[in-house]
Amino acid sequence: VHRVTLRAEEGVFEVAPGVTQARWTFGGSAPGPVLRGKIGDTFEITLVNDGTIGHSIDFHAGSLAPDEPMRTIQPGESLVYRFTATMAGIWMYHCSTEPMSMHIANGMHGAVIIDPPDLAPVDREYLLVQGELYLGPEGGTADAAKLAAGLPDLVAFNGYANQYRYRPLTAAVGERVRVWVLDAGPNTASSFHVVGGQFDTVFAEGRYLLGASDPGGSQALGLQPAQEGFVELEFPEAGSYPFVTHRMSDAERGAAGIFRVGP
Repeated sequence: VHRVTLRAEEGVFEVAPGVTQARWTFGGSAPGPVLRGKIGDTFEITLVNDGTIGHSIDFHAGSLAPDEPMRTIQPGESLVYRFTATMAGIWMYHCSTEPMSMHIANGMHGAVIIDPPDLAPVDREYLLVQGELYLGPEGGTADAAKLAAGLPDLVAFNGYANQYRYRPLTAAVGERVRVWVLDAGPNTASSFHVVGGQFDTVFAEGRYLLGASDPGGSQALGLQPAQEGFVELEFPEAGSYPFVTHRMSDAERGAAGIFRVGP
């Protein structure tokens, strides 16, 4: 049993160099904390609303009637959300209070990894949650008109545009690297690609699309909002390998980074 307390909190955060926004968060970060378990594990989540408006939470990793556990609670209130993981994957969780698009875009989303039973060990694991930012005034909340029109200013991995250009992820030649990817949206699809790399293992939406016995490889992991998966690869030589969403306009908005691979 995984017992976790998540506090709905609001604060001003930097989302790109010199750009701040008022973010609504689980646990003080956007995306929220990563949870992990195995099939058969039970998660007992206590949601506490420390914010100034109503918030809620919806875990895709569990199957249950939403009426009570996903209800909106007001500032100062709390609830207990209990579910058992019965299926593998990297599952989204998010605030489901209306307007849901605003709560997700303002940062109230995160990931729960439920390991597939046959998951092999790797040398390094990373998790990237892609999400859009519809910038409001400096230090303010997301712009509702831009959000409704689906016109993001920034697209980011793990809440900060281009952060892994400034602080590259690391690996070494010959290491096996697994990258979990979740498209938190709320609106834009993702096509995860590593420049100069090829995926020999691809898992998406609960099943392996590519494995060790397959003769081919994969160049991109395509995901719609709320879809998920992981890819695995080995880097053939030292160097800098950019990773992007191959929806290139979104890569240029900030959904890009670098793997710095050493010898």
